[in-house]
Amino acid sequence: MYEQIAANKRKTILLFAVAIVFTGLVGYAIGYIWASGPIGVGFAIVLAVILSISSYLYGDRAVLASTHAREVTAQEEPRLHNVVEGIAIAAGLPKPRVYIVPEQAPNAFATGRNPEHASIAVTQGLLDTMNRVELEGVIGHELSHVQDRDILVGTVVATVVGAAVLMSEFFMRSLWWGGGGMGRRRGGNSEGGSPVALILFAVGIVLLIIAPLAGQLIKLSVSRNREYLADAQGVMLTRYPPGLISALEKIRDAPHAMRSANNATAHLWLDQPSRVPGPETSRMEKLFSTHPPIEDRIKRLQEM
Repeated sequence: MYEQIAANKRKTILLFAVAIVFTGLVGYAIGYIWASGPIGVGFAIVLAVILSISSYLYGDRAVLASTHAREVTAQEEPRLHNVVEGIAIAAGLPKPRVYIVPEQAPNAFATGRNPEHASIAVTQGLLDTMNRVELEGVIGHELSHVQDRDILVGTVVATVVGAAVLMSEFFMRSLWWGGGGMGRRRGGNSEGGSPVALILFAVGIVLLIIAPLAGQLIKLSVSRNREYLADAQGVMLTRYPPGLISALEKIRDAPHAMRSANNATAHLWLDQPSRVPGPETSRMEKLFSTHPPIEDRIKRLQEM
């Protein structure tokens, strides 16, 4: 179990580094094509920082509002509050605020910029279908996200990659409508027509074209890896892997679909809200999913 957690952390660090390098390359490509040198990289960094800070500070409010989550008291939902408090104590975390989402599909998510400002939301369907040990497994998973600052990691990765994608789209639109500054790069200096310069120019254009797809794949890879890590650390908190396994099985077999799901918040949920039901998941679906297939997650938990 500890080896799996360590491996997942190493993969996350590697993917995080790839996201930063990728954004820097997109910025440099724009800077090279526009003959502005490292200015493009600097612009990429500034844009990513601004987006990250705004998402970090205010993203949780937007998420809770978009899902129509309603905060509940311990008097309204004593079992849920009792489980959340118990797992929070085991994790050494402050008790987060507790919300219920008016959805019949069983699911849950955690949000908040740090453990002191964390919130956990579960759907009404999850509350109705889970017994206590299954609910503990779900809450353990979500509190692991809080403990590992996954909301911060996800926010930074999403905004860093998003900055690259925004710059790429802005550049390609300006290139389409006005030709931009390419003429300055091609004819503004003696280097413009050399074979090396032409190759770098072509590579930059290709990078900008594929940036939206590559950025999305990086973001999704980080999200899937964090789910495996939260599963492993969640069962360490509860000391009972069968609880989370049973909860995942119920979520897998649930007939209901999420109504309030959207692409912006899909990575936060315990299971991908837009998942395609069925016994198998295609390779293409795995590649573009925010979560690993439930069967893969269950298999890993059974091996612990």
